Amino acid sequence: MAKSTIPTLRFKEFDDEWKIKQLGDISQLLNGRAYKQEELLDNGKYRVLRVGNFNTNEQWYYSNLELEENKYADNGDLLYLWATNFGPEIWNGEKIIYHYHIWKVLIDEAIIDKRFFYTLLEQDKERIKLNTNGSTMVHVTKSMMEERILAVSSLPEQQSIGSLFQTLDELLSAYKDNLANYQAFKATMLSKMFPKAGQTSPEIRLDGFDGEWEEKKLKDISDSIEYGLNASAKEFDGENKYLRITDIDDESRKFIKKSMTSPDIDVANLDNYLLEPNDVLFARTGASVGKSYIYKESDGKVYFAGFLIRIRISKEFDANFVFQNTLTRKYKNFIEITSQRSGQPGVNGKEYGDFKIFFPSLEEQQAIGAFFSNLDELISNYQDKITQLETLKKKLLQDMFI
Repeated sequence: MAKSTIPTLRFKEFDDEWKIKQLGDISQLLNGRAYKQEELLDNGKYRVLRVGNFNTNEQWYYSNLELEENKYADNGDLLYLWATNFGPEIWNGEKIIYHYHIWKVLIDEAIIDKRFFYTLLEQDKERIKLNTNGSTMVHVTKSMMEERILAVSSLPEQQSIGSLFQTLDELLSAYKDNLANYQAFKATMLSKMFPKAGQTSPEIRLDGFDGEWEEKKLKDISDSIEYGLNASAKEFDGENKYLRITDIDDESRKFIKKSMTSPDIDVANLDNYLLEPNDVLFARTGASVGKSYIYKESDGKVYFAGFLIRIRISKEFDANFVFQNTLTRKYKNFIEITSQRSGQPGVNGKEYGDFKIFFPSLEEQQAIGAFFSNLDELISNYQDKITQLETLKKKLLQDMFI
């Protein structure tokens, strides 16, 4: 039994207590269809919703089986995955066959708001994971699910809560779609704005620039190639930041500052290990070999650690242009080939110095660098908005339900 029947946060027009119900009293759970693997097709009359593509659009299979009553889902149906992973989904699309490890959840919408109930199930799924069965396939049984104790508000309050979370979910979905579009656009531009193998100019060029590019090695356009500081880390002292391989985000290549540290050493005479504008870092060993980072003054006073190599780009070249080259397929191929070792994969300073890049004029480098910097900023903004919304949603899920 819940200790309280009033949530921490609610709309001001509601003040009545919520009612305690068993899930089985307010809903019906209908298993999907069992079928043989050979009945799955690459094309057919109906798509088949399985455990593997629940809440995704990947690896769809089809079937020519006829629809059986209550063993197919139609647009707007509430579904629940009860094996391996857990959670609800409101199906949005044409009629599909759904697998045995998925329930269709039937409710009386004159009593229960569908979007509220979906959110209630979403809010409850982490607790369900603590009460599961199975060793080969973790699952929750129908009887266990039907005995779940839930607190339910009046229908008008349900509708208000459901509408709020629907708006949040739609906003999150829109931000995620925009993020994916910008990420895909950047990937396309990286493949087209730098010369391909055997070419000396790119497929797509910014207005006002022409002529062939000139190939140079990294060592020929840098002032120095140096290894980082061999010191352990300690709690952040409030001034001296310590950048290690694990502090560079795999996707954005930004300095992750959630758990900052400082070098556990007297830094009084270690200015040579301080990062400056035009510094690009490269991971030199292990699974992260090839990971790159470009220093930004907004990152503050940063020392770089020993498993990183710093290449200080000469002022006659644009460091951001160089950095963007480290995100291309050409660079990834270079790392895959060069890093091969008998033990851990690795690329040393000399090998990084031999990486070849095609360079246009400094003005065009700067224009391309700025183009990608602006794109990175857009991507970062969407990532931040998604994080903020997800944090807000998590908080509201905690406070608006019992």
